[in-house]
Formats: sequence, C-alpha cells, structure tokens
Amino acid sequence: MKRALLFCLAMAFLSLSGTSLADLPRNMPVPGGVKVIDLPDEGNGRPELRYRDRDVLVIPREGGYRALLGVPLSTSPGEQSYRLRRDGGGWETRHFQVEPKEYAESRITIADERMVTPDEEALERIGRERPRIRRALATHSDQDDVPIRFQLPVKNRQTSAFGLQRYINDQRRNPHSGVDIAGATGTPIHAPAPGKVIETGHFYFNGKTVFLDHGQGLISMFAHMDEISVETGDTLETDDLVGKVGMTGRVTGPHLHWSVSLGNTMVNPRYFLEDESPLDVE
Repeated sequence: MKRALLFCLAMAFLSLSGTSLADLPRNMPVPGGVKVIDLPDEGNGRPELRYRDRDVLVIPREGGYRALLGVPLSTSPGEQSYRLRRDGGGWETRHFQVEPKEYAESRITIADERMVTPDEEALERIGRERPRIRRALATHSDQDDVPIRFQLPVKNRQTSAFGLQRYINDQRRNPHSGVDIAGATGTPIHAPAPGKVIETGHFYFNGKTVFLDHGQGLISMFAHMDEISVETGDTLETDDLVGKVGMTGRVTGPHLHWSVSLGNTMVNPRYFLEDESPLDVE
C-alpha cells in the first residue's frame, strides 16, 4: 500500500512538472545539454542525422524515431544546425535554438602540485594516455536498442555538479565534465544501463577508469575508482558491478566521477536519470 502511494505521488509530480519517464533524456537544448528531436516514420527506415560532423544517435519510438544531439558546453546561445537524410537521399539542413544557461564556479585545492602542474615525466604519460581516452569517447557502435533511461551508479548525494567552471589552486581549468557522487572508498559502483566495456585503465588525472559503451556514441565514464571489477569486452546489464569508489588520480577525497558522452560531447548525466533525487540529499 505504501509503495503504491509513493508511486502515485511520483506520477502526480511528474505530471505537474510536464515530465514523464518516457521523455528521457530530458529535452534540454542548453550548453552541456541534450536536444531531443522526434521524427515521424515515413516508411523508409531509420533516418540519418549529422551534427558537428558526427553521427547522431537515432532510436525507434512509437510512430517514428527519436534523435539525441549532445550540445557542447562551449556552445553560445543561438541557432545551431544539423543535417538530416532519409533512405540514402540528399541531405537536408535543419535548425534548432540553444538556450542560455549559466554555470557556477568551483575552487578546489590540490596538495600534490604534480597533479596541478605535471612534470616532464608525467606529461609524457598523459600524452600516451590521451589517445586511449579520445578513442573510447569517440566510439560509435551502430545498434537500435540503445538504453536512454539511466540509474545512478552510486545512490548518494552529489558533491560537485556538472558544468562548474573549475579553478584548481587558483588556476583556471576546463569546466567539470561530469557529476561527482559521494562515497566511501570501497562503495560499489553499478552500471547505470546496459553496455559493453570498451576501455579500462589507470590514468594520470582520472585514476582508475572504466568506459562503458551504451551504443551509437552514448558512453559512460567512471573515474577515480579504487578497484575495477570488469575487463575490456565485458557486456554489462543495468546494476552489474563496475568497480568500487576510490580516490585515485587528481582528487581531494574518495568519490565517483561519472561522465556521460553523447556524440563525443560531454553532457549532463542528470538528464538521463529516472530518479535523480538521491543526488540532492543534504
């Protein structure tokens, strides 16, 4: 009875907010967000879309198809264009608007100066690691059954939000490309959705890291882990163990850094979540 009541309350909230679970990911055409485009079925198969010279994720939906475009954090508000093609025909250019969104600043202090200004040996290591990371994030495996409803890999509060302009030891760095989730060392990390492990490793800044391919350019990255429980090539289902929370790489304490890349573009993981409420617990 209690569970049924909670479900009804949740559905009422979603109705009032104009959001339903079927709407995932949320249509948020902002820097660091997702533009959702619904296309009718014209009887000639799955349409092709290109955005920023990259293939776009397109999945079947009732009555047609749904395309998901990842909008880079560096995008200025205003008009953006993408290309659409059906049944191998000519390309058609279409447009959408990117809305403004402001992100706050974050200032952290790292005691190990080598993690702020790497020495020559560390720079050589970073140079060797960078192609592996780029290759993983650029993966685009063609499949129709791409999961777009995610669960939290660690059900705990958020300690650092997506998109924050980062200052490390008062030095400006790239914006925060994921969400940091609190967790003691050894806390289990679970797969947020089905996928295939395409890369693992112990990287200089990211520490022990796993890349999980959900299909068509939708990638999860889990960083700063204490233990990795999977191997490249493993196929995971939702809630399967990925590894354990740690504090490897450039960190100030144990936590999970979870990034979601869509079309080789980092976007806010929260837009894919069925339930993001644990992140907001004080």
